[in-house]
Amino acid sequence: MTFLFLAVCGLSESVSAITAPELRGQRAVQEITADMHGLDLKEKEFLKADLRDVNLSGTDLRGAVINTSSLQGADLRDADLSDVVGFASRFDRADLRGAVFTNAMLMQSRFTDARIEGADFTDAVLDLPQQRALCATADGVNPHSGAITRESLGCRP
Repeated sequence: MTFLFLAVCGLSESVSAITAPELRGQRAVQEITADMHGLDLKEKEFLKADLRDVNLSGTDLRGAVINTSSLQGADLRDADLSDVVGFASRFDRADLRGAVFTNAMLMQSRFTDARIEGADFTDAVLDLPQQRALCATADGVNPHSGAITRESLGCRP
């Protein structure tokens, strides 16, 4: 059928499709350094990435995929993580002050002892135990979106 389509369209050269691994290779971050402050990492992929203690402050991570990654102790202050898919990642002890997690999918991710003052979790999807734990320390207003951290998490009064 592909040959018929090519013949009808007048294409005689072979056409190759981009396969999933090739596509992932184009979007995956090739090099992780200790200081990635302020970089444009929109829609990049971090799969099983070691981002422990990495400076990602002010980084644009909108639409990135951060699955099964280690972000313990990472500096994500003022980072934009809107629309991030962060399945089963560890944000323990991460500095998330002023970060934006609007519409982020964060199922099975952990945030033990993370600093979340002024973080915006509006419409983020979190496991209920993590949401409750974050509410225990939630405080502040996001400097970028104006969202109140406790309200963005849906914390009870």
